[in-house]
Amino acid sequence: MQPASAGDGGGDKKSTALKRYGPIVAILAVVAIGVGALVASGGDDKKSADSVPSSPPGTSPAAGSTPTSGAPAGSTPPASITFPLSFSQAKKQGITVDWGKRCDTTVGRVAVPDFFAAECYAPFTGDNGGATATGVTKDEITIVYYQGIASDPIISYITDAVKVTDTNAQQAETMQSIIDYYQTYYETYGRKVKVIPFEGSGIANDETAARADAVRIAKDIKPFMVWGGPALTSAFGDELAANKVMCLACTPGQPPDWYVKRDPYVWGIASGAEQAQVHVLEMIKKQLIGKNATHAGDEFVNTPRKFGSLFIESSATSKILNDGLQKGMADAGAPFAETVSYALDPGTIQQTASQAIAKFKAAGVTTVVFDGDPVAPREFTKEATAQGYFPEWVIGVSALVDLNAFARTYDQAQWKHAFGYTSLAARVTPEISGAYAQYKWFTGKEPPAKDTIGLIQPLPAVFYAVLQGVGPNLTEQSWKAALFAGNQTRSAITQPSLSWGDKGIWPQPDHLGIDDATMVWWDPSATGPDEIRKQGQGMYQFVDGGKRYMPGKWPSTDKFFDPSGAVSMYAVPPAGEAPPTYPSPAG
Repeated sequence: MQPASAGDGGGDKKSTALKRYGPIVAILAVVAIGVGALVASGGDDKKSADSVPSSPPGTSPAAGSTPTSGAPAGSTPPASITFPLSFSQAKKQGITVDWGKRCDTTVGRVAVPDFFAAECYAPFTGDNGGATATGVTKDEITIVYYQGIASDPIISYITDAVKVTDTNAQQAETMQSIIDYYQTYYETYGRKVKVIPFEGSGIANDETAARADAVRIAKDIKPFMVWGGPALTSAFGDELAANKVMCLACTPGQPPDWYVKRDPYVWGIASGAEQAQVHVLEMIKKQLIGKNATHAGDEFVNTPRKFGSLFIESSATSKILNDGLQKGMADAGAPFAETVSYALDPGTIQQTASQAIAKFKAAGVTTVVFDGDPVAPREFTKEATAQGYFPEWVIGVSALVDLNAFARTYDQAQWKHAFGYTSLAARVTPEISGAYAQYKWFTGKEPPAKDTIGLIQPLPAVFYAVLQGVGPNLTEQSWKAALFAGNQTRSAITQPSLSWGDKGIWPQPDHLGIDDATMVWWDPSATGPDEIRKQGQGMYQFVDGGKRYMPGKWPSTDKFFDPSGAVSMYAVPPAGEAPPTYPSPAG
């Protein structure tokens, strides 16, 4: 077993995005999640008993040197502030606060070049309560930053075509600078976040190693929270929960009940597989069923659609998910004519592809719904072309398949018929908006982990957004209370919308983030940068410029492969989503 490291966690070993961020890498590739307005106590004055202290810690004499915008003229401020206090709460209550230079009082948000910047919270003074939870002291919050082993053959197989070369040291350095950014502008109630990198001891699907790593983290490091985890096993998150350690994006997506049983310890950022399937089924029902396969090859364009299912069977959960998809399609009057499962095994994938394509072809399948990993389409599309079979390829509940970087590796004669669902948001030139641009603004230099910064930032972005709303009394329960109390983030084109808790969107309490989704289609002739800023040919086009939909709101009109309104990347942010401009602290 390799030791936990407070240094780079991997020396000069080459790494890949999936090694560290398998559970969240499907969320986004270059866009950081817009969680700035995530927690504001629901925008009112109500506070959970768990989110604010009932004793002296957390109160302070009100500062009065800079009046809050909108405070009633001549009003007498209260004798003390109860933390947390957001800008909107202070304005509503008529409380005068010295917000300091980190707050833009014209809009009530932190003064950073991010359209989705967080609301300002009153600067804290007073007693924060000291050691409120494991991993929390008067001065520090300990976070473990999980990193997978650099020699993982499974992950190397998945990412060999993408050529990401960021090292462990570069990612650790980038993470620390991002922490400095959030620490500068977000209210942390007298504490600083201490991040300890930890390199896992097993490959991505090694349950035994994952559990051993979780126990070691819980017993030896004793953090408040763990960020990240093994890409292909839930054992790590399960063991952390058993040891009462919270984690964020530490497991592949699990069914809702799985999180409920481990509440309040396991949290996700991406949408869950069952949630994604709700979107996929609605899209298929409203736009594809009962119509001809107009996006397929010439032999099928005038043929009524006949659907087939191709899915990765990596666990009992994946089989249950596909059973749900099959039932949904049958209930909609379009049962699958053929269903094929596969394992992500380099030794058998080619043979599986040959057999699968032969089955789909024999069954007359015009439209293959793909639920799987980003590697398998290379083999399946190559084999389909070899067999002279050109169906529609519908992107369903998949990981990374909706990234340009991977789609460029597929057989382009096949993938020009690919379209479907994605939870990713429409992209903006990274030098203008998003994680890369914000890093350069703050530090004055390019991030060391320039290819994977978009995967690193969401972890601290979510953490700090919630931390502001928790206040000084930081515990597992107050974390949950603040997260659940937060409003759903604003609807946009270039960012997904996130929420947790009981918002009426999903039937059970939601422990995951992204709620909405959009549609894409593959344009093999488009050129531009992929998600790791590599120039090339082939880009996903976002339907209607990336307009996003909540469950139950999907349109009935099929606009796949319609260039009108389609966008592959915004050269400048769309109207209303441009980041504000502030002087760079790096000069």
